[in-house]
Amino acid sequence: MKRILKYYLCVFLAVLFVACADDEGFTVSPNNCLTFSVDTLRMDTVFSGVPTATKTFWVYNQSGAGIRCLSVGLEGGGRSGFRVNVDGSYLGASSGYGVDDIEVRAGDSIRVFVELTSARTDTACPQEIEDNLVFRLESGLEQRVNLNAWSWDAEVVRDLSVGSDTVIGGDIPVIVYGGIVVESGATLTLCDGVVLYFHDGAGIDVYGRLVVNGTAGRNVVLRGDRLDRMFDYLPYDHVSGQWRGIRFHEGSYGNEINYADIHAACDGICCDASDVGQMKLRLLNSVVHNCKGYGLEVIGSRVDVENCQITNCLNDCVAVYGGWVSLFHCTLAQFYPFDAGRGMALRFSNFRGEAVYPLEGFFCVNTIVTGYGDDVIAGASKDDGTVFDYGFSHCLLRTPRVETDLDRFVGVLFEDIADTVFYGAGNFRRIDGEWLRYDFGLSEKSKAVGAADKENCLEFDRLGIRRDGQAPDMGCYAFRRGD
Repeated sequence: MKRILKYYLCVFLAVLFVACADDEGFTVSPNNCLTFSVDTLRMDTVFSGVPTATKTFWVYNQSGAGIRCLSVGLEGGGRSGFRVNVDGSYLGASSGYGVDDIEVRAGDSIRVFVELTSARTDTACPQEIEDNLVFRLESGLEQRVNLNAWSWDAEVVRDLSVGSDTVIGGDIPVIVYGGIVVESGATLTLCDGVVLYFHDGAGIDVYGRLVVNGTAGRNVVLRGDRLDRMFDYLPYDHVSGQWRGIRFHEGSYGNEINYADIHAACDGICCDASDVGQMKLRLLNSVVHNCKGYGLEVIGSRVDVENCQITNCLNDCVAVYGGWVSLFHCTLAQFYPFDAGRGMALRFSNFRGEAVYPLEGFFCVNTIVTGYGDDVIAGASKDDGTVFDYGFSHCLLRTPRVETDLDRFVGVLFEDIADTVFYGAGNFRRIDGEWLRYDFGLSEKSKAVGAADKENCLEFDRLGIRRDGQAPDMGCYAFRRGD
């Protein structure tokens, strides 16, 4: 019996050894090859001289036998600017931008990490950057994964202090690190067509004066500097909180923003308390969209807003704490997608916390104020005699119908909050919270179509946006981001 057991044990060990030896063997057959999770690794558009985020792909061996790579290397060496790590081995200059003897056992996989810092192209338009990662197998077979990006030259500014009148313009993008400070007595002018890309935490602090001179079709764009995607369907540009935003400090007056696209900030625009007798900001023909804080926050200041879209903010789209503020032909819409605890589309009061700010005047004309909630407007006043003067004329409001102070609501349309099919989103062409795509152009079904005040359109005509032969609509005609 013992001899029989020893015999079978020897046979079992022999079979096991052969099986293991077979598993550990490496093929030299050209019929066995690697497979990759991507054929081309795309970095999209990147700024020259600025390191990209890391991208990865997988290398699989599904051939049934082990595969040994005699070498893995960048075909272009170090000329393209791509940096690669293969299964823990960095392909640097000291190794000739390659690595030898990479083994991928049967049924196993390895991971490849890729980054890029591209050189300047000295051209105004993005230029294609390519290289190939070449896998030379022991069989003699060569397999390639293409590395692809578009490199765009940009001007980089770091901790820019504007102490005298300065103009920033042109078609070359500007990347801002640290932030921009406009000192007292100085004016910073941003010319039409310029795009400022703000790094995380960067923004504009204005103690002097800011003038944004965009034009129709050549808007000034202020946004974050991430050009890549969080997910396949979600560019970082559609994610709020990518940069700090614009703050107008106490002594700043005479600011004007015309034809600007301000989006994906923490707070879009904040105005600190100042002399209500002086104009602090005129915001015209502009979009403030998708902010992680406020869209427009005004504290005890004079601000005029004309033909603007202020939409989708975690806090309030517009918050007015005292001062003198007018909203003329605007769209305030609260469909912020990233948090159900979103604020109001519009908030106005004569105090903020314990501080009192008389509301000398807050007036909304030909404006849409709507959103997901049943009530997206909050007005609050201290019961101590502090001035609290406000009024709405020919507006579409998503709030319960007002039964008191009716003289403050002239020609106002109140949305039917019981209509759960239409609700606030039905006013617009596209409100897609799943794919994060928005178009705040008016839907044909909206009650705001043709409902603006026809007797109070001189300013509307001056802005050049009235359509001949048609009654004006409520809301804005500012350029559409369409996303």
